[in-house]
Amino acid sequence: MSSFLTYEDRLTIAAGLKEGKSFKAIGDDVGKDRTTIAKEVKKYSADKKSGKPGYSFNDCLYRKTCKVKRICKDSCTRSGTYGAKCSVCGKCISLCPNYRQEICQIKTKPPYVCNGCQDLDKCTLLKRWYDPGDAQLLAEKNISESRSGILTNEKDLRRLNEIISPLIRKGQSVHQIYLNHVDELMCCEKTIYNYIDGSLLDVRNIDLPRKVRYRARSREKVFKVDRGCRIGRTYTDYQKFMSKEPGTQHVEMDSVIGSVGGKVLLTIHFVSCSFMIALLRDANTSRSVIDCFDDLYQLLGREDFKKLFPVILTDNGSEFSNPKGIEFGPEQNDARRTWIFYCDAGKPYQKGAIEVNHELIRRVLPKGTSFDSFTQQDINLVMSHINSYKRKKLNDHSPYETFSFLYGEGLAEKLGIVPVAAGNIVLKPRLLKK
Repeated sequence: MSSFLTYEDRLTIAAGLKEGKSFKAIGDDVGKDRTTIAKEVKKYSADKKSGKPGYSFNDCLYRKTCKVKRICKDSCTRSGTYGAKCSVCGKCISLCPNYRQEICQIKTKPPYVCNGCQDLDKCTLLKRWYDPGDAQLLAEKNISESRSGILTNEKDLRRLNEIISPLIRKGQSVHQIYLNHVDELMCCEKTIYNYIDGSLLDVRNIDLPRKVRYRARSREKVFKVDRGCRIGRTYTDYQKFMSKEPGTQHVEMDSVIGSVGGKVLLTIHFVSCSFMIALLRDANTSRSVIDCFDDLYQLLGREDFKKLFPVILTDNGSEFSNPKGIEFGPEQNDARRTWIFYCDAGKPYQKGAIEVNHELIRRVLPKGTSFDSFTQQDINLVMSHINSYKRKKLNDHSPYETFSFLYGEGLAEKLGIVPVAAGNIVLKPRLLKK
């Protein structure tokens, strides 16, 4: 069954909005989660300038009390005493110096659109409207565009080129390179051939002897992420595991993206004390995540590592697609050091604690901020300020204080986190201004 919404689904959504149903009720009718319905409505709804019977569109804050007439002078198309009033004209708002826009609050909260509003016949404000026909056309256009071109950026191409091209010039095959660097490449073998064929790397087809000697053969579809890594590690498996080990504390793991293709953060959140660390990575690859945990293992030692990271809950990001590399050490005979489980797809609230704490990171590093100029010391400074910020749910203690009480100050310092005095805490971008 297709995961995309059909035109019939969109007709059902529009009918539900008109009837004033909640997103959950509409989702039940369509057979989708309520977040899917909310995203659909917000993404494919459009603004519409329309008035009410006898009145043109006018969203001026003062339209009900305004007595100004004929601002548009000779170009005014309305006649009569009342017709010449600017408060009933849709053109005068662009000329009036006193114009102030009024925004309807219905667009800032569910259902985000005016489809089911009871005051439509009385409203002259800018409306937000969900039309199933327009939504279907836009969705089909987005799907078509997403399947054309290449799904990458210049920085990622440069990184792939630095790995692949020198090895091909040494005579290595694409298959050999893929096997040895799968956690760094983060793409399938077929994609590498496509990039070479499209002249996106420094090497060309002529540099691949077998490529120019043989005709292309049909191959099985290769997935970028091995779905088998989720077997035995689903959210249901996590719940069963925790029910058998009720005293076990778990941590939540996620990524915070900077600029596209640049450095990223690996965030690890200790749910019991709201303590969070962030590790700077050069690229959002599976190899970089494994390297972070190998470094933590070397830094902390086996006992402290197992004490801090007994169970890890994360999402389905491709950077977490090699759980065994995290659960076991780099050597084949290494014993298990942690357990990895995955949230259900499209349900980030299953690890909601880390998602909420990301808001504090975004106060210092807003979305779109490039992390390329930062060092791990800069990120540790940010996390020290965040972890020193007192929380009501911790009985007005800070995460640093709670973590130190549970695990000791020595471990916090090993992780690069130090206390910051309450009066010196800064949660603004200027914290990292140099």
